[in-house]
Amino acid sequence: MHIRLSTKVEQPLEQVYAQFDEQLFLALKPPLMPLKLLRMDGNEVGDEVHVKLLWSLLWISRITANRQEGDRWYFTDEGTVLPFFLRTWKHRHIMERLPEGGTMIVDDIEYTAPYKWLSYLLYPMMYMQFWMRKPVYRRVFMVTG
Repeated sequence: MHIRLSTKVEQPLEQVYAQFDEQLFLALKPPLMPLKLLRMDGNEVGDEVHVKLLWSLLWISRITANRQEGDRWYFTDEGTVLPFFLRTWKHRHIMERLPEGGTMIVDDIEYTAPYKWLSYLLYPMMYMQFWMRKPVYRRVFMVTG
């Protein structure tokens, strides 16, 4: 399955990228989802993020790419240990400088579940989880002062 959502924010690319950290990760946590961040190394290749979901499900992702190409910066996390309802997970965090100012943040997610029907069943929940990031991005990355 594939989900791609874009959010325009006011801050420049370099400031947006610099704030993709533990504080932002926790701000983006879906409401009402029990989630505990156990480890977050950063966004460089080889870094890992360890999360405990729903009291006991472990999710470990490794950063497999981090690149700046002109006016575009992205890093990719891929699941190495996933909860039982996912077989694969790949999330590209893309940030693109906009000609009129600001940055476009793109969440580009690919996942599969152990069964095709489960991939489809999970889609609305996954989509909503990332759609709910849009107001958080706008709040965190608005220009102040």
